[in-house]
Amino acid sequence: MNKQSDDMALAKAAASGNRGAFEELLALHYQTIYKIAFQWCGNQADAQDITQNACIKLARAINSFRGDAKFTSWLYQLVINTAKDWQRQQSAISRKHIYDTQADIAIKPDIDEPIYAQQVMLKVYHLPEREKEALLLVASGGLSHLEAAMLIGCQESTISWRIHEARKKLNTLFGGGKK
Repeated sequence: MNKQSDDMALAKAAASGNRGAFEELLALHYQTIYKIAFQWCGNQADAQDITQNACIKLARAINSFRGDAKFTSWLYQLVINTAKDWQRQQSAISRKHIYDTQADIAIKPDIDEPIYAQQVMLKVYHLPEREKEALLLVASGGLSHLEAAMLIGCQESTISWRIHEARKKLNTLFGGGKK
């Protein structure tokens, strides 16, 4: 069996009430959930909160997974929606700026200039929500434009446009574009 069919089998078993299958599914994907949450908010403590909320949502929503798409695609959407809900909740509680500029930014080991990468990630967190979502799904999540579009529920060209706009804004912020 491959990973995708393993996920499908575990998801179906978990949806039927098999607690062991749910625990195994969660163990297999917990790091992915955390990674998505961290990429969304850029703060370790907040990412942990989002991850816990996503795990609770996963337990409640597992029976709604129909298997029309890969489990991981469905999971990406669940975590992103959880992150958005969390962000709205935090805004309602406090008008305090949600992103911690002192966040521990996860830098990939192959990046030659970690300080520059950290600055880029901080700017990404401040992009409009739709542009940030598209950029994170494609650049960090490894999804194609088409997969991201299907996940979000829009046209592939919309994803391409959002990523183009995000890159244009980032380029301008770092002095590469015209004002």
